[in-house]
Amino acid sequence: MASDLDSEKSAQNNPSMSRRILGALVGVGIVLGAATLSFWVYQDLTRRPRTDDAYVRANTVGIAPHVSGPMVELFVVDNQAVREGQVLFVVDPRPYQAVVEKAKADLLMTDLEIQGMEGAVRAAESEVVLRKAEAEYAAQYLERLRPLLEKKFVTANQVFEAETRSSASLASMERARFELDQAIKDLGEVDGVNARRKAAEAQLVEAELNLGYCEVRAPFDGYVTNLNIAVGEYTNRGEQVFALVDNREWYVMANFREVFLENIKPGMEVEVYLMSYPGRAFRGEVQGIGWALWQRNGSTVGVLPDVEPSLNWVRLAQRFPVRIVLEAPDPAYPYRMGSTAVVTIKGFAGASEAAR
Repeated sequence: MASDLDSEKSAQNNPSMSRRILGALVGVGIVLGAATLSFWVYQDLTRRPRTDDAYVRANTVGIAPHVSGPMVELFVVDNQAVREGQVLFVVDPRPYQAVVEKAKADLLMTDLEIQGMEGAVRAAESEVVLRKAEAEYAAQYLERLRPLLEKKFVTANQVFEAETRSSASLASMERARFELDQAIKDLGEVDGVNARRKAAEAQLVEAELNLGYCEVRAPFDGYVTNLNIAVGEYTNRGEQVFALVDNREWYVMANFREVFLENIKPGMEVEVYLMSYPGRAFRGEVQGIGWALWQRNGSTVGVLPDVEPSLNWVRLAQRFPVRIVLEAPDPAYPYRMGSTAVVTIKGFAGASEAAR
């Protein structure tokens, strides 16, 4: 009877003991699994850093006219895609067309003035030849008279008159040469190029350039943004009217903790997911890592450094921006500046293929 009771109690205790042993094994397994998983995640994050603190970026350029005037035509609307060279808007060209016509007239007048000055140069050259011949004749005549004075064939007064005439001829020749030099300078000819005409041509080119600037064209393929104007708006030279998002290159600015920077190098492949296109993976390449961050603690106030009086015991890792150049945009999945991104550094292409 007693043995039967002992066997019954043993049968009742065995399941409880089995459950305790099974529970202990499951607990140990969970701890080991968690530790293994944590180690694997740490290794994976170290080898392939990832962050969700990232945003799509693109370069933007403010579109401003080179000339001032009222806008007479507007060919785009807000958020429109435009191609390089496409006319965006037109500034009233009439005042600049008038300047072009005046510059053309000034160029014609300059050509006529140059022709007249060229004639003056030729006349001055002829005058120099004439005065030179007269001076040579006067000098020869004087040389013939001087021997005759000793023989009393001529008077001293005649010799004096010849000397005076020779001196006057030399002076006239020098004056003619001076007038020739002045005529050449007035002509403005230097190494076969007429400076007067060159200046008139430059004024015409500038006027035509300003006339061409009346048509404001897209400098590259992009998207119009922040367009808040209409025809009739007065545009000032150099004053931005709206912005153009550059569609030639898109990139992601991803902020990584500084503990991961050692494993991020320029040229590494990157996998990018955008919140606007869930499930669609994009490719990118690390272009570079930021070299500096602004820190308030230690910044200069006036001429003195501003240092915080206390320091927290918990030190947080700084985040440095990493620029990632994206692949060419797919028309079916266009990029939008400011989109949230999740990026994972995959490593160099050769290294990843070798690892596989």
